[in-house]
Amino acid sequence: MTEPSTLAAGMRPPAVERGGIRETVRALLSRGGGVLLTGPAGIGRTTLVSQLAADLTGLGHPVLRCSPSPAEQSTPFSGLIDLLSDLDDTALDTLAAHERDVLAETLLRSARTGAGGTGAEGGPVAGRDALVLRIAVRKVLAALRGAGPLLLVVDDAQWLDRPTADILKYLARRGDPGLVVLATLRSQAPESPVVDPGGTLELCPRPVRRIVVPALTAHEVAELLERHDHPSWPPALVARLHRVSGGNPRTALELSSALDERVRVEGAEPPDRTEPLPVPDSLRRPILDRIGALPARARHTLVVAATAARPTVELLRRADCPHADSDLDVCARQGIIRALPASDHDTIGFLDPLTPMVLRAETPYERLMDAHRALAEAADDAVERAHHIARLTAGPDPAVATRLAAAASAARRRGAPRTAARLGRLAAEYTPAGQAYVDVDRRLTAAEDGIEAGDLDFARQLAHQVLGDADRPADRVRAWNVVIDSCGQAMAEIADVFPEAVRDAAGDPELLATLHYRMSWRAWMVGGSAARAHEHAVRAAHLAARTGDRRTELMALTQQASLELFLGLPHAETTLAAALAAPHDPYAMTHHNGPIYLKHRFHLVRDELDEARAELRSLVYRLRQRGSADSLSQCLIGLAQVEIQRGRCRPALSIARQSLRIIEEAGLSQGPAWYALSLAETAGGSWSQALTAAETAGRHSEDDDDRLFLPRALHAEGRIRLFTGQTGAAVELLDRAGRLETAQGQRDPATRRWHADLAEALAAHGAPEEAAAVIAHARDQAERLGRPGVLAVLGRASATVDASRGELALAASKLSRAAVHLRATGYPLEEARTRAVLGRVLRSAGDEAGARAAFASALRLFTRADARPWIATTRAERDRAEDASIRPPEAGSWSDHLTTTERSVVARVAQGATNREIAAGLVLSVKTVEAALTRAYRKLGAKSRVDITRMVMTRPTS
Repeated sequence: MTEPSTLAAGMRPPAVERGGIRETVRALLSRGGGVLLTGPAGIGRTTLVSQLAADLTGLGHPVLRCSPSPAEQSTPFSGLIDLLSDLDDTALDTLAAHERDVLAETLLRSARTGAGGTGAEGGPVAGRDALVLRIAVRKVLAALRGAGPLLLVVDDAQWLDRPTADILKYLARRGDPGLVVLATLRSQAPESPVVDPGGTLELCPRPVRRIVVPALTAHEVAELLERHDHPSWPPALVARLHRVSGGNPRTALELSSALDERVRVEGAEPPDRTEPLPVPDSLRRPILDRIGALPARARHTLVVAATAARPTVELLRRADCPHADSDLDVCARQGIIRALPASDHDTIGFLDPLTPMVLRAETPYERLMDAHRALAEAADDAVERAHHIARLTAGPDPAVATRLAAAASAARRRGAPRTAARLGRLAAEYTPAGQAYVDVDRRLTAAEDGIEAGDLDFARQLAHQVLGDADRPADRVRAWNVVIDSCGQAMAEIADVFPEAVRDAAGDPELLATLHYRMSWRAWMVGGSAARAHEHAVRAAHLAARTGDRRTELMALTQQASLELFLGLPHAETTLAAALAAPHDPYAMTHHNGPIYLKHRFHLVRDELDEARAELRSLVYRLRQRGSADSLSQCLIGLAQVEIQRGRCRPALSIARQSLRIIEEAGLSQGPAWYALSLAETAGGSWSQALTAAETAGRHSEDDDDRLFLPRALHAEGRIRLFTGQTGAAVELLDRAGRLETAQGQRDPATRRWHADLAEALAAHGAPEEAAAVIAHARDQAERLGRPGVLAVLGRASATVDASRGELALAASKLSRAAVHLRATGYPLEEARTRAVLGRVLRSAGDEAGARAAFASALRLFTRADARPWIATTRAERDRAEDASIRPPEAGSWSDHLTTTERSVVARVAQGATNREIAAGLVLSVKTVEAALTRAYRKLGAKSRVDITRMVMTRPTS
């Protein structure tokens, strides 16, 4: 008999790993039952099941797979033949003769005369033979299962033939242990309800979990394009491909291919944000077919909706579509738009983001102009009306330009900088040639709106246009500032900009103030010198105050206060108070580099976590209403870190993911968001995902030459290495982070809390003297500045040094005190970590009862915080005391043929530990534990964990 086949790991298509959903599905399958994956065509269901099948095959589990197609739906047993196609005839040898005959003929491996099997006329088996066939299939699958689970994969189950479906439903009802089913079902669109007329859920044994395959993130779309050797499009264009494709992998690839063809073959430039993307026929045709099936009146209403900037039922009624609600209801039933909104004033949403683009491209010009004209007359919103008037105007028009500029201001006030940037650019284009200064001002305003919207390429393009035309120093410096701001974290790329900008400023103090503020950031991020950055910030604040530029003064004072906090200077609080004093500037007060945001960091160094959270939540609320993508993302990053410190791991993980999604969609520098995600995953996700995020944060920071965030990424990765027992790598990473922070001038250990982690890594790696030196230096700074939270964590680190020297009683005493202090200062995760270390020390000292109590206390705190990776590790450590009763020996009856790893895994299985808990306790990956357990099943002849437990508990080991 041959092994059941699956897609070999080396033959996988170049697909995005999608580790989160893969891990979720694998965990569900490990519990038995079935999983149904749903999603529209092209979303990646087939790729995902291929990856999962390869994962399980790599662990030694048998996998059988069928992939029915529409053409096979009417062919009886085609799915069963596909499912069992790789089994040779010896797989049927265990069956009784009549069972083997029926199954063989059904699989078209033999022919019988007379009735039965597929029947003399080729029809499906019926009557008694149908029951015999089901029993035969069940027996064959039972033989394949052996010691581990057998996975049946049914991809595109909506096309499975009825007789095969009946057999699989029979197997599902039997609920045989070890038989798990992974099925996929196509839905019309991500938001559409799943239509399941064939009862696909019944193919899966209970419990059945239905999971919608999520769309790719912008980062995953970029990774997908790279793996398929597509061009390295600019981040803003990748973000646009993500947005237009709706995160559908197939759609993103086809759009990118069409774009690449136009650029290569036609020699065209990549489209800017105002130009439509080329849509290939493979994507356009299905959309046109759906639209073509609509009644003429509904098609007209749909064209008007696609033309509107913000279509609502009320707007369409006024725009010559009196039956808009009934027309849109028809469109919704055809799967073109979402269900009608609850209110006539709510925006109408298209299920496929390509639909309005294709509609506009395919509609005759005259009909489009009619739609714009009707909407311009119907719109009571200045932004909507200006959008349509611009489309109806040919050539420069001062009245239209003024109206567009006013609409851009309205969009800016309502917190829509992307719309403001687009309207501002149109205003400049409609400005007559004789108004050059007005044109420049409108272009620069649009560029600054582009910065706020995160459309950095757009902003940079407009700024360079101005630099090619403008001669006034104020305009040129303003344009240079846009160029600088458009670089995000990658300020190393613009070394030559500052000398030119200073030259253009021509000694004007107001212009120099804005440049010194930006030079402060460059000195810190690229030069790595907080002291030099502080000098520029002080200079910027002084010049801005002298010239009455309150906005620049507030931003510079905030930067000055932040640097003074980092440098441990005593007047940091006074500087922040000056930045918070009236008169206020709305922009500065909501910016992530403004005084309100910095205020939460001062709360954090004083261990005022609730106050820090309140500041950030208020700021996030305001930014969600109106604010830049960059500021919102940065505030969410800060809020995620505060929630981690407060012991709220699940909200922290959700917030960190939101931040990354915003950054990706806006095309901004991603290092800070990946850093926050690594912290959140370390606290409440998984260490493997945390490590990936930390490494990604480091790569982005290295690529941007961002010395401000690089030490944080190194610290995040070093912590994960420390927690997973890789002390050598942890020391290297944490030491580098510490050296970078120290070189920058850090003098307040509460601003970047790497010291205790480095000391613990050094102690674990056999360097207690170096660890003690790190602690002593940080303790001096913390005592001088009054940082009780830092001192408490340093107390834990000091105890680990004592423990490494064998001074266990002293270490236990220090740990107990540190835990009490951490509880008092409000750091539940740090307290839990400290109690877990106390448990290890007490166990080493022989105090098993005290150790169990310490571990139990740590586990309660971790559980309350939903700190998942820590829960598994602590539970394994708590239970380790019981190992003595069943500690696997070097040799013995049940363990003769097991490796050391296999014996350790089997021993913990007998204790009732899950695979994740075993992995955490042995510092192994879950995949390694699963592979070791599979091998042990085979060697011991066990079929379940119950068998394992019985063998370990009853058989002698020597």
